[in-house]
Amino acid sequence: MAPANVEANPYQDLYIYYLSGRFRPGRAFNPEDYIGCWEEGEFSFLFFTRPNMALVEATVNPLAGLKLLDHYHMTHEQWQGGDIVPCRIGRFTISPPWFEVDKKKADTTIILDPGVVFGTGTHPTTRDCLEALQLAFEDTPIRSVLDLGTGTGLLALAAARMGCPKVLAADLTLLAARTAQKNVMLNGLSERILVAQGDAEKFMDFTSDLVVTNIHYDVMKNLIETSGFLKKKRFILSGLMRSEAAHIESRLADLPVETIRRWDQDGIWHTFYGSSY
Repeated sequence: MAPANVEANPYQDLYIYYLSGRFRPGRAFNPEDYIGCWEEGEFSFLFFTRPNMALVEATVNPLAGLKLLDHYHMTHEQWQGGDIVPCRIGRFTISPPWFEVDKKKADTTIILDPGVVFGTGTHPTTRDCLEALQLAFEDTPIRSVLDLGTGTGLLALAAARMGCPKVLAADLTLLAARTAQKNVMLNGLSERILVAQGDAEKFMDFTSDLVVTNIHYDVMKNLIETSGFLKKKRFILSGLMRSEAAHIESRLADLPVETIRRWDQDGIWHTFYGSSY
C-alpha cells in the first residue's frame, strides 16, 4: 500500500473555536472550509481547515447563549494523537482515503476518514472490540448488529465486512453520524449499514443479534438496564475504566447473561463480550 500525495489529506491544519453553549445556526451555515461542530455537554467546538475568526464572531455574537471562549491552531496529527496512516488490526487493514488501497483485498480493507472524530482503530478499546467482533461472528450466525456510539463508524464497517447484512450505527453527535455516513459511502456499504443520529437508549429496543457499545459509562450503565439489552444474543461492552468495569461486571452478574471473555488493557481499559441466556 503506497502513500498518495500527502497534500491529499484535507486536514493538514485545524482551526478550532471553543464556545460555551450549543452552536446550532441552521443549515445555511456551511462555509467551504468548515468541517463541523462537536458538542460536549454545554460547550461546542467548531472545526475549520483555515482561520475564520471574523466569520465565527459574526455568526456567534447574534446568537443568544453563545460565547467564544478560546481558539486553537494545531495539526490534524496533534488533534488525533498521531499520524493517520494505514494500520493492521486483526484481519483488517484500516486506511485513510488519501492512501492507495489494494482493491484485491477489499474484503479485509476498511477505508476510514476520521475527520476530527476519534476512532481510528489505535485506541485499545477499539482494538479489543474488533477482536470481540471476530469472536462473535465465529461463535454464532450474526445477521444484524446495533453499534451504539459509532463515532467514525469503524466497528459498524467491520461488522459489515465480516458479512453482516444489516447494521444500524448510531451516535448522539451529529458530526460523528455524518462522519460515519461518509465512511459508509467510501466503503460502498450503504446497502448494509444505516447511520442514525440520536440517543443510544432510544435504539436499544431495535432487534439485533449483537449490540456493540464502545461508549461513555454514564450511558452504558443505563443501556444494560433496558429490556432491549436482554433480547440481544450477543453483546460487546467497551470504553470502561477499572472502577466503571467493576460496576458493570457486578450488574451483569445479576442478569441472565454470561460473560464469555473480558479484556483488560494494563488495568485501565476494559471490554466485555458475552451472551444472553
